[in-house]
Amino acid sequence: MATLANVFGRFFPYSGDRAPLRASSVAPRGPASVAVRAFANEDIYFYVKRIDNSRIVRQADPKARGACWKAIAGAGAAAVLLIAVLLPSAYGLMAGYQIENLKAESKRLENERASLELQEATLISPARMEELARAQQFVDPGPQKVVYLDSNNGSSVAMNRK
Repeated sequence: MATLANVFGRFFPYSGDRAPLRASSVAPRGPASVAVRAFANEDIYFYVKRIDNSRIVRQADPKARGACWKAIAGAGAAAVLLIAVLLPSAYGLMAGYQIENLKAESKRLENERASLELQEATLISPARMEELARAQQFVDPGPQKVVYLDSNNGSSVAMNRK
């Protein structure tokens, strides 16, 4: 299959016994059949010999080891330099996202605080307190049960009176 004749033989029709048909048995395609001149280097045959290198031991090259380490160090230095150049912009981008998230959270917390203050105002309103007092049958204490603290005393401790 190394010659051009074998390569071009794939494109020509074959008979049933896998032998190529002769030019005389093929119908001409054009007005007249024309003889084709020989291809260049058609008579050359390339033989591929299998080479087994499994028993060959590679000889160590001390310069190659140093060159490999230099290439690794150079690639590492280039990576560190690239990271150092791109790090500030990436940090700024991340900080921008964080600021926007914090702004959104602040707005959400302000809305939540406003709703909680409204809820607290409705829960501690005097009308609701009176309604709860009636529902739980609370009564105002009589004047004899009210204890007034003396403000004349210099201490700030409340005293019980009987």
